[in-house]
Amino acid sequence: MNNRRELQEDIAINDGSTALTIISWLFGILFFAIGVVNTFWGNDTGFGIFIILLSLVYFLPVNDILKRITGFSIPKFWVVKILLGMFILWAAMGVGELFDKIELMMNSI
Repeated sequence: MNNRRELQEDIAINDGSTALTIISWLFGILFFAIGVVNTFWGNDTGFGIFIILLSLVYFLPVNDILKRITGFSIPKFWVVKILLGMFILWAAMGVGELFDKIELMMNSI
């Protein structure tokens, strides 16, 4: 009973982490989809699997896992996520010819 009263007295503070988590998940889903397209359509199975593995950075709390395992974490991890996202988009659009593979996928379905 006392716990319930304490919970009711707490005030929720929005520090923006929920919005950042949602954005991270959206980019993770996008990059995962790019990886799936590259894995199953075209001749880039290895590249697609590599992109899928990189997309896990956006799903998992990588910095927390790294700190728990090794004892250190990456400061300003959001900068790493932005740079990684730019790399994935550049690789998928330019080198990976993503639009051609999407067209191939649509024709095979």
